[in-house]
Amino acid sequence: MPDATILAGSAGGELTPAPIRADWILDGNPVARNKFLSRSDDGTASCYVWDCTAGRFNWHYDVDETIYIVEGSITLKDHRQGTTHTLNGGDTVFFPAGSSAEWTVGQYVRKVAFLRIPLTRKVLFLKKISSALKRLIGQRHDERSLELGSCSP
Repeated sequence: MPDATILAGSAGGELTPAPIRADWILDGNPVARNKFLSRSDDGTASCYVWDCTAGRFNWHYDVDETIYIVEGSITLKDHRQGTTHTLNGGDTVFFPAGSSAEWTVGQYVRKVAFLRIPLTRKVLFLKKISSALKRLIGQRHDERSLELGSCSP
């Protein structure tokens, strides 16, 4: 069983340099930093606080990422659909693994990022089978309990 200890910490304090890949930068000199906050026991989920100064750059997602804008604003252009979205403090956005977007940071942005490694099709299939078996076993257990409960001594 995984460790079920609840951990508390602070998103404040020093962020460390997290340079954007040079070949992704389209305009300006964006300076990015981050701070690791947490990771799941199985390593498939993690959380960071991240900030960045003004600039325009591409970002390619190899994991699912949900972000919450804490401060500042960004304009995102979805490479696949060509749509543009402006996000401000309090807004959220989800980037599925395999997506990419052009980021424009006017002055500054600070976000909390929740990252998750998506399950493979094989693992998803096994998970569905496991859930179905648990339901089936649970139903049989409930039916058996009803049968035993209805008998008089």
